[in-house]
Amino acid sequence: MNSFYRKLSRLLLSLVLLLGLLGLLGNPAWAGLTDDRFDGNIFPLYAGNGSLVPPKVTLAESFKRDKPTLVVFYVDDSSDCKEFVAVVNQLDSFYGRAADFIAMTVDAIAPQEHYEPTDLGYYYKGLVPQTVLFNQAGEVVLNETGTIPFERIDDKFREVFNLLPRSESVELKRRQVNEINTELVRE
Repeated sequence: MNSFYRKLSRLLLSLVLLLGLLGLLGNPAWAGLTDDRFDGNIFPLYAGNGSLVPPKVTLAESFKRDKPTLVVFYVDDSSDCKEFVAVVNQLDSFYGRAADFIAMTVDAIAPQEHYEPTDLGYYYKGLVPQTVLFNQAGEVVLNETGTIPFERIDDKFREVFNLLPRSESVELKRRQVNEINTELVRE
């Protein structure tokens, strides 16, 4: 009988230890838009557009193609960057075929003493998110940090492409798609 209780206590102890380990190792991963935790690459997670990373072209290649280029510097563990990728995704849906989009994590910029104007590090200011828009001639027409509204960047794209200003074109309103993304629709 004593041997039975000993085996039962070992079995129960093993079961408690196993459940305890599973509880420690099995914590769920919570992705959060409003925190500065690393959740994975933010473009597929928060913008629903993993096609922007890694970039399809380098800045030097884009300059040779004579296309406008939008460069976005970001880090995956910044709430500001997580929020801003939805704006980048909207811009890509409107201008992605006519312009090159380069989404660059700043961790991938190799530190150097000197950068060439065709290097992304040449334009990086040390803050994220940072947005740089180049026209077809490779000239900077927008270089700002922080979460910039879609409309501000869209206005610059309209200048670059010589499109009608927002006040003279069809007015689009923001419509909330889900807790992260919005879309522009006619009312």
